[in-house]
Amino acid sequence: PMHQLVLWGAAGAMVFGGVVPYIPQYRDIRRTQNAEGFSTYVCLVLLVANILRILFWFGRHFESPLLWQSIIMIITMLLMLKLCTEVRVSNELNIKRRSFAAADSKDEEIKAPPKRSYLDFDLNYFWHWSKFTDYVQCVLTFTVVTGYITYLWLDSSLFVETLGFLAVFTEAMLGVPQLYRNYQNRSTEGMSVKMVLMWTSGDTFKTVYFILNQAPFQFSICGLLQVFVDIAILLQVYLYSYYPQKPVSHTAHPASTKAL
Repeated sequence: PMHQLVLWGAAGAMVFGGVVPYIPQYRDIRRTQNAEGFSTYVCLVLLVANILRILFWFGRHFESPLLWQSIIMIITMLLMLKLCTEVRVSNELNIKRRSFAAADSKDEEIKAPPKRSYLDFDLNYFWHWSKFTDYVQCVLTFTVVTGYITYLWLDSSLFVETLGFLAVFTEAMLGVPQLYRNYQNRSTEGMSVKMVLMWTSGDTFKTVYFILNQAPFQFSICGLLQVFVDIAILLQVYLYSYYPQKPVSHTAHPASTKAL
């Protein structure tokens, strides 16, 4: 019974432990109404990684807790995106809408908007849209396209294994957007250190879980890589706290002052 209880506890930690680091960040953003210190590209990385992981499950069934973890994480990232978008738009002076799909005829700043195609998005504004629904449209489009490709190639073991590697490798790059943002700002101000500490402890636990439960080898290798990235971010916290550096000047963005 004790062994079974430990297994259940480990499974529960895998399912819900991944979302815990984002609770303090979510609360900080909601309390301060400032999402400047959090890179929404973290949400992009996790959404892509977990969608690919779910598709990988159809080709090679792995443990159910890892599947449920992906579903819970996708819901959490959508909630984070919704909050960050609302906060960012409310703080922007420029009210021109940037969208994933075609812009409507009520775009401000233009008296006669030019004709636009359905996927009329400027790469300079990718993942920096003005409405949460645009992010949902982008995620659904990605899911449908990759899902259809997976359906066509599901019988190919090479494709399935590659899909699994892409899923966990993308997740291993989770901290890279935050790492780059900190480097660009020469500061970790606005970033929740609690979130990164939870990342590190969670990723360490997850990697050990992969190894002990003999998960697909892609999971273990990329788990180790993810721990290294977390440690690099913690080193930035130490470096920029004790050795403040002059912020890098950025060219003013036409629609926002956000770097990412």
